[in-house]
Amino acid sequence: MNTKLTLNIEKDLIEIAKKYAQESRQSLSSLVQNYFKHLTSDTKIQDNIDISPTVKNLSGIISLNNDYDYKEDYKKHINEEYS
Repeated sequence: MNTKLTLNIEKDLIEIAKKYAQESRQSLSSLVQNYFKHLTSDTKIQDNIDISPTVKNLSGIISLNNDYDYKEDYKKHINEEYS
């Protein structure tokens, strides 16, 4: 159940928050709600983050072994690039 909440916040900060909400394609209410959930959660992990369809489509596209060492692979790439 949603309930209305009135907050007194500096005008400049409200404008910045509205712009941020618009850029992140979320409502200001959603941002505040998620922030309060984060503050009051025991684990401090936000489980309700909306993942964009593009990221969902990319998720799992590459399968790697459990022992894959990305740092070692990156070192190898750099050595090949600059050798």
